[in-house]
Amino acid sequence: MGFVKEFKEFAVKGNVLDLAIAVVIGAAFGAIVKSLVEDIITPAVLTPALKAAHLSNLSQLVVPGTAIKYGNFLSQVISFIIIALSLFIMIMAINRFKKKEAVAPTVVPAPTKEEILLAEIRDILAAQKA
Repeated sequence: MGFVKEFKEFAVKGNVLDLAIAVVIGAAFGAIVKSLVEDIITPAVLTPALKAAHLSNLSQLVVPGTAIKYGNFLSQVISFIIIALSLFIMIMAINRFKKKEAVAPTVVPAPTKEEILLAEIRDILAAQKA
């Protein structure tokens, strides 16, 4: 029964739930980027290159006489670059926000009774030495 209890505590922790949510959002974001590459960027940017090669789709770019589809690879590279750039921009924005939080002035707490007494004792001992 201890194993089940430990697993339940582990699975319900905030970090595990946050990770699960991030995976789902990441998959959705990946689908959006894939659509952006395949449906917008490829037709808009690579159409002249595809027409020059007498092709209608990026996945038709293959090494002649083999099954190597370097067109799909190019599509994945473009997707990776877009995702990496998006994450970089998002992390930069988050870091700027954190820096602004860190710059906010901190209020120094009032000294405790113990600190006041210790300061008085220090001052008395310093006066006795002089």
